[in-house]
Amino acid sequence: MPGTEALLPLAVAVPLLGAVVLALAGRWLPRLAIDGLTTVLAAADMMCLALLWARTGDGRAVSWLGGWTPSKGESVGIVLVADRLGSGLALLVATLVLAVVAYSWRYFDEPSGEKSGTFPALLLLFEAGMCGFALTGDLFNAFVFFELMGVVAYALTGYRIEDPRPLHGALTFGIVNSLAAYCSLLGIGLLYARTGELGLAQLGRSLDNHGRDALVVCAFVLVLTGPLVKAAVAPFHFWLPDAHAVAPTPVCMLLSGVMVELGVYGTARIYWTVFAGPGGIPQPAVRTTLLALGVGTALIGAVMCWQQRNIKRLLAFSTISHIGLFLSGVALLAPEGLAGTALYVAGHAGAKAALFALTGVLLDRYGSVDEHGLHGQARDLPVLGVLFALGGLALAGLPPFGTGLGKAIAENASEHELWWFPGVFILVSAVTGGAVLRATLRVFTGAGPSPSERPGEPETTGEGEEPEIQGPSRKIPLPMLAVPGVLLLGSLLVGVLPAVGRSLADASRLFISRPGYTGAVLRFAVPSAQTPPSTGWTSSGVLLGFVSSVLAVAAALTAVRASRGRRSAQLNHRLVLPLRRLHSGLLGDYVCWLAVGIAVLLTALTAQTRW
Repeated sequence: MPGTEALLPLAVAVPLLGAVVLALAGRWLPRLAIDGLTTVLAAADMMCLALLWARTGDGRAVSWLGGWTPSKGESVGIVLVADRLGSGLALLVATLVLAVVAYSWRYFDEPSGEKSGTFPALLLLFEAGMCGFALTGDLFNAFVFFELMGVVAYALTGYRIEDPRPLHGALTFGIVNSLAAYCSLLGIGLLYARTGELGLAQLGRSLDNHGRDALVVCAFVLVLTGPLVKAAVAPFHFWLPDAHAVAPTPVCMLLSGVMVELGVYGTARIYWTVFAGPGGIPQPAVRTTLLALGVGTALIGAVMCWQQRNIKRLLAFSTISHIGLFLSGVALLAPEGLAGTALYVAGHAGAKAALFALTGVLLDRYGSVDEHGLHGQARDLPVLGVLFALGGLALAGLPPFGTGLGKAIAENASEHELWWFPGVFILVSAVTGGAVLRATLRVFTGAGPSPSERPGEPETTGEGEEPEIQGPSRKIPLPMLAVPGVLLLGSLLVGVLPAVGRSLADASRLFISRPGYTGAVLRFAVPSAQTPPSTGWTSSGVLLGFVSSVLAVAAALTAVRASRGRRSAQLNHRLVLPLRRLHSGLLGDYVCWLAVGIAVLLTALTAQTRW
C-alpha cells in the first residue's frame, strides 16, 4: 500500500501512463478490451484519490517530487499539495471520468485501425491534466496542467473532425483560451521577475516582503485571465456555448461537470495563497470585483439559457449561469461562502453531467436536440423524462439535492451584508431550472401547442445533428440510462449525507488559511485555523430552495401554455435580442471581448487599490 505522499504523483501518473498505453496499444486491441482497460484505469485512479481524500483528513498532504524538500524554507523542487478541497475536486474529476467511460461503452462508433483507442486515451489525458491542476502547489506547473487539459479539451471538442461545426467550435475554444493562457504566462513572468519564486506558498511569502504596486495588480489580472476564461466568466464566456453545442455528448459531461469549475477553483487558490497577504490585492477590491463578475455572469447566463431551443446550448448557458453563482460564493471571501460553493459544485456536477447524458440519449434516438422539433416525440420514454425533470429540479435548488444545500449555505453566508444576494440565487436557479423543466414538458409530454418559429431572431435550432452513435434504431443501452441515474443519485446524496457537508466545511476552513498552507509546504509550525462553518440544512434554506423550485415549475408551465404577447415581444426585442446578437459566433468578436474584459478588470482593481 503506497504512503500518503506517494498517492499525489500516482493520481496524475496513472491516467497519464494509461493514455500512453491506450494510444500505443489501441490499434491492436478489440473494442471490448479497450473499454475494459480504460474502465480499470479510470477506476484505479478514482480509488487512489478516494484513499488520498480519506488520508488527508483535516490536514494537508505534501509531496516534493524527486525528494527535493525545502532547506531553510527554500527549495527548487516541484511540489504537489493536497488538502480536502483540492483532493476532493480531483476525486470529483476521477468520478466523472469513470462515469463518462461507462456511458461511452455503447455510445461511440470508434474508428478502427491506427486511431482505435484515441478517444479513451484523450479522456485519460484530460483527467491527468485536471487532477494535476487540482493538486499542484506551483504556479508554473498549474499553468502547464491547465494547458494540458485545455489542449486535450480542444481535441475532444473537435473529435468528429469530418464535421465542420465541431471543428469551428474547437478552433474558437482553442484560440480564445490560448490567448488567455499567454496572458497568464505573462503574469507568471511578472511575478517571477519580482520575487524569483514560482511555488504558490513561496510567492505569497515573498510578495509580503515587497510593497504593493501596479506590477502586482497587473500580474494578478493577467494570471487570473486564464482561469476566468476557462471558467467562462462574462465577458470571457462566449466560447463555451459554441463548444458545448458541437462537442460529443460525453465530452460535454466533463466540460460542464468539472472543467469550467476548475477555473473558479484556480481563481480562489491563486488569490488566497499568493495575493491575499499585505503585499497582494486588498480584500475589499477583490470582493467587489469578483462579486460584480459573478452576478453579471449569473444573470447573463440565465437570460440566455431561457432563450435557447437547442438543448445542449440551453445546458451550456445554464452552466455559465451557475459558474456566476459559484464565483459569487467564492467572492464572499468567507469559509461559509466557500463551503456552500464546494457543496454546490459537487451537487451541480452530478446533475449537469446527468442532463447532458440524457440529452445524448435524445440524440441517439431522434438525431436532434431541438426542443421545438422534438415536441411530444419522447412520450414513449417516461423513465428518461422523469430523470430529466429531476435534473431540472436539482438545478432549481430543490431540497434535499446537493445543489439546494450549497445554494442555501451560500445564501446564508451573505444575509447580514448583502440583502439582495439570496434574490440573485433564487432568480437564477428558478430561470435555469425552469428552462430545463420547460424542455422536459415539451419533449417528453408534448405539453402546450407546438412552438412557432420566430422570423428575424437569431436561433440555433439543434436539428440536423451528425450522429455520434453506433445505430440510431437500436434499443437504448443500459449504461446510457444507468449512468445519469447514478449521477443524479450522487447529487442527491451530497445534500442528504451530513458527513459530506462536514468534510467540505472543514476543507473550506483549511483552504482560506494562508499561513497554514505556507507552513505545511515549507515545513514550519502551522498556526491553528478558525472554526469550520455549519453546513446543515436550516429552515430558511429549505424554504428558499422550495421557493426557487416552485418558481421554476411555474415558469415552465407558463412558457408551454401561454403564447408570447405583444409586450413580451417588445421586451424581447429591446432587451434580449441585443444580448443574443453579442453571441455572434465570430472569433474576432470574442477576442475583442477578451481584451475588453482584461482592461475592465485592470481599471476596476487599480481604482480600488492604493499603494
